[in-house]
Amino acid sequence: MTSAVTATDRALQPAIDDEEIAAADAFDLPGADLSGEEVAVQILPAQADEFTCASCFLVRHRSQIALENDGVLHCVDCRG
Repeated sequence: MTSAVTATDRALQPAIDDEEIAAADAFDLPGADLSGEEVAVQILPAQADEFTCASCFLVRHRSQIALENDGVLHCVDCRG
């Protein structure tokens, strides 16, 4: 068995457009480099009417409790 590339193999490979590669390299996404930015976030303690779902770990309102098992709470979206 040989590992030579035939003309048919070359025909099946997609052509690489150098102009498209250059255009993609020059394209910057807006807000892509945020390394110099600082973000200030105020963290609030858990409220009396909130719980953290043991499945998805989202903070939900207590009205969203679907299942409580040994003190472990699950939201309506995660019950199952």
